[in-house]
Amino acid sequence: MRQDPFDWLGEHADARARSGLVRTLRPRPAEDALLDLAGNDYLALARHPEIVEAAAGAARRWGAGATGSRLVTGSTELHAELERELARFCGFEAALVFSSGYAANLAAVGSLSDRETLVVSDAANHASLIDGCRLSRAKTVVAPHADPGAVGKALDGHDGRSMVVSDTVFSVDGDAAPLPALAAVCRERGAALVLDDAHGLGVVGAGGRGAAHSAGLAGRSDTVATVTLSKAFGSQGGAVLGPARVIDHLVNTARTFVFDTGLAPAATGAALAALRLLSDEPRRAERVREVAGELHERLTDAGITAARPDAAVISVQAPSPEAAARWAADCRSAGLLVGCFRPPSVPDGVSRLRLTARADLSPAQLATAVETIATTAPAGS
Repeated sequence: MRQDPFDWLGEHADARARSGLVRTLRPRPAEDALLDLAGNDYLALARHPEIVEAAAGAARRWGAGATGSRLVTGSTELHAELERELARFCGFEAALVFSSGYAANLAAVGSLSDRETLVVSDAANHASLIDGCRLSRAKTVVAPHADPGAVGKALDGHDGRSMVVSDTVFSVDGDAAPLPALAAVCRERGAALVLDDAHGLGVVGAGGRGAAHSAGLAGRSDTVATVTLSKAFGSQGGAVLGPARVIDHLVNTARTFVFDTGLAPAATGAALAALRLLSDEPRRAERVREVAGELHERLTDAGITAARPDAAVISVQAPSPEAAARWAADCRSAGLLVGCFRPPSVPDGVSRLRLTARADLSPAQLATAVETIATTAPAGS
């Protein structure tokens, strides 16, 4: 009698349950009474009337889907318009829009490296950068977190092509990468610098132009940035920003561009509207940073140890995966939605609550959130 080929899944499920690592999908209703400190809608644009109407208008004009890959029928005038304006806003020569930020990172790392390339990756990088390194088949060295000196040592002695990849704002703890120092290391050794600015765009720098722009790296011939349109812009999709010759190379070689259906018109239109709204209202970026600072200050005053935010993400450590899951569940029962990061989502193995600031949060809402987190905190947090 043949063995069931998926019998092994039960053992894995049992192991997850024993470790407190079971994840569950929780479909949310259209109107949710929970106070949201878990999502990435930093500028509160996902439900902004102008953004929603732009999405609806794009769908009415261009249809529900892109209908094909970008090289066949999936590129519309709307995509080209978004790419031009996004590149100009962020200070880069050119941009290329993908169906997700994940796809953009796979493209940037995978198409700009090969088996002969040395890639140095920060230990706390997002999974999409890690997967990009793996799929590229490049020789990859994982450098200690936010350590430019270690990056330099990893690059020393390599005669071929080399690349350094890093988040600009790390998604778990919300800390910023030492971009000027990283750029100097790359410049001295002739390495390319690829930066994932998913949590920087719309939040960091003047008018929310992103961490690469704020660090003076936008438009450099050796620097590429990737962004997502699904966080501060409240839409969906991603993009790679860089020199025009890099973008041309991606158009011709990036598998997640060549073989993937283009970003849907509704998401493209929404992202373009969000970009224009932020250009007209740059104060939104400053406001979300203020909210993050106020949230951190209130947590500290309440006796909760939280990492100081460099952008919109605040990390609060929990004693264990089980304690983190219970803490998040207790917050939810009290009307507060918080993120819960447990292994393998956290590179250091330390479970956390992950809180996100939003530009439209009021002082009263912040007070409520902090009170809920403090009163439900497990022992040892």
